Amino acid sequence: MPGYYEEKLAAEKLRQAYEIAPLRVRQYLDAEINFVLDHIKPSDKVLELGCGYGRVLEWVIQKAAFAAGIDTSYASLTLAHNSTQQQSGSCLCLCLADAANLSFRNGVFDVVICIQNGISAFHVDQRKLIEEAIRVTRPGGTVLFSSYSENFWDDRLQWFELQAQHGLLGEIDYNATGDGVIVCKDGFRATTVKPDQFMALISGLGIKPDTKEVDRSSLFYLISPP
Repeated sequence: MPGYYEEKLAAEKLRQAYEIAPLRVRQYLDAEINFVLDHIKPSDKVLELGCGYGRVLEWVIQKAAFAAGIDTSYASLTLAHNSTQQQSGSCLCLCLADAANLSFRNGVFDVVICIQNGISAFHVDQRKLIEEAIRVTRPGGTVLFSSYSENFWDDRLQWFELQAQHGLLGEIDYNATGDGVIVCKDGFRATTVKPDQFMALISGLGIKPDTKEVDRSSLFYLISPP
């Protein structure tokens, strides 16, 4: 549902969604961050697409030389600024921007990350999103996209149910929910991108991504631009 993360689930409410996460979900979230950090060198310039309130950036800035985060929610970016400005680490730039229409120059970043199912959650043209991430990454750099693993379905659904109970999401529509898709009665719809779907999205781009399941919860798609 376009606009959901700009209005209903932004800033403090978005942070609350992560604070109420069950232990198994927190394990998944930590595993994603650790996987990302393993692909960052101290000299790297890193861009996070959909940085929200800075949950991942607060770790990235402790390792990279420079970090940038973009989001479509001004309120979330303000919270990200407030939560990271006291930390020591890399230079940090936060921008209000559309991940499918980036204003950065070609090849300016060493690593671009779009995790925690951002490829689906942004509700943008997914192929354009991938193309833009590749465009702003230097040749030989790393682009990281992640979606949910099918093995994580029960835990993911439980987390969304908790968010609904706290009024952060609409009531779950169980008749429409299943096969990797969670639908709420207020119009919110959370999908995933399976490996065959990702391969279809990059068809004709001349790239061969690596696919890796992490923690039996995430599917990471790793791209190294030629």
